[in-house]
Amino acid sequence: MKYILCIDQGTTSTKAFLLDEEGNLSKGTHVPFKQYYPQPGWVSHDAEEIYLSVLKAIAMILKDHPEAAGNICSMGITNQRETTVAFSPSGKPFTQAIVWQCRRTSDICRRPEIREQGRRITEITGLKIDPYFSATKMLWLQENIPGLKECCTSGEAYLSTIDGFLVFRLTGGKTYASDYSNCSRTMLFDISKKKYDQEFLDLFGIPEKTLAKPMESCADYGQVDISEEYLKDNGFVESEIRDLLSLNGVRIAGVLGDQPAALLGQNAINKGDSKTTYGTGSFTLMNLGTEPVFSKNGLLTSCAWSIKGVTNYALEGSIFQAGSVISWLKDELGFINDPSECDDYCNSIEDCGGVYLVPAFTGLGAPYWKPDARGVLTGLTRGTGRAQLVRAGVESIAYQVTELVNLMTDDTGIKAGQMKVDGGVCASAFLMQLQSDLLGVTITRALSDEMTAMGAGLAAGIESGIFESIGQTGKFYKAGASYEPKMSAFEVSEKMEGYRSAVRATLLSGND
Repeated sequence: MKYILCIDQGTTSTKAFLLDEEGNLSKGTHVPFKQYYPQPGWVSHDAEEIYLSVLKAIAMILKDHPEAAGNICSMGITNQRETTVAFSPSGKPFTQAIVWQCRRTSDICRRPEIREQGRRITEITGLKIDPYFSATKMLWLQENIPGLKECCTSGEAYLSTIDGFLVFRLTGGKTYASDYSNCSRTMLFDISKKKYDQEFLDLFGIPEKTLAKPMESCADYGQVDISEEYLKDNGFVESEIRDLLSLNGVRIAGVLGDQPAALLGQNAINKGDSKTTYGTGSFTLMNLGTEPVFSKNGLLTSCAWSIKGVTNYALEGSIFQAGSVISWLKDELGFINDPSECDDYCNSIEDCGGVYLVPAFTGLGAPYWKPDARGVLTGLTRGTGRAQLVRAGVESIAYQVTELVNLMTDDTGIKAGQMKVDGGVCASAFLMQLQSDLLGVTITRALSDEMTAMGAGLAAGIESGIFESIGQTGKFYKAGASYEPKMSAFEVSEKMEGYRSAVRATLLSGND
């Protein structure tokens, strides 16, 4: 049996999996890493910790599956997108990485010379001017980290999304490349020509030589070359070192941003297919086929994947707060001890009593793009209690996704009868039923919630010849629970209008 090693480098943890040649994905290993919040609205990661978490997750999966020793044919990587790291030619980060959620570059987005390019940025890159994307993060790093700008100018520094950084480190610095799906989230990438746009490089002051080489999702990203000395210096034990060094020479054959990877893993490979991943944030993608559609409703257009010369595009709506709302209920408010308790609270009452939460903790994403908006609770009364607030938090996730899907239908004219879902928050049956009700479609949850890892493995498997084509991989998709709409159109309209009213209050809360 041949195996593909799948790395899922996420916002709060790194996971590793094995995908065999029959399309079976193993149970994964999980290595969390620290989140840094240096100021309100700022979110940072230590890129060195991320790289170590990748190695630790790999060591754990190889220990759990000794049968894979010597039988790993390739590696696939999927990653949190937009998160930006500056590092030296030796691979050492200059400073902490700026996470995709971070709002520190809001002022950069308001600069007149950047704002006046807003229409062209959307027409070329498919994106909106927002701190979410990598270009403003790259500019901020150069302006605020002493000596970095000079190093970038002289070629002694790289500015990269996480995939480029990991490819560089895992190949011992021999390959510095990023796939189209990640490149198209930088606000520097012409998604039609599939190359960086020189005018945008000049606008944000980013030398092209600092950026990773754009490549197809299925491609030869080089051979793994892990340093034995590095493993010893960082406390890996002898058995872990042996297992990790056994990967040297294995090719990295697939790289995809996490959301396009989930689209591929969900077998949403045809035009009009859609999926929503409910993770830390929530991301709804619709497959546009081989021609991009540029949204008139504030949604985003990106490369989904490129395989054997054929590029598929996706229309995307991004919600910054989904699973993080559940974490907020648990960690900051102390309303729940475990996410599994949410459904009990939600089902203990008939409704929220008119309470709505708009969780704009780090601004609002699509379709509003208001980085300075802040979260709002509306409809509070003396009778509002823990159950109402928990339910309002869970419901807020479904309202946000419903807005996005309705706008996608408006942009494309495509009304799908089904939406595939994955991610840890899908464990809430209450949320999934509400989502089905609000959208009026069947919600199908994948049997496994690890569709991002599945997509990365499929891409690597296609490139390494384990799977013949993207069409062949559809047979590996396994559906789990499904939910059918039950709510009346009147009730849906009433609920959505209540949420939109709360959003209007939220928009008044910001300074943008």
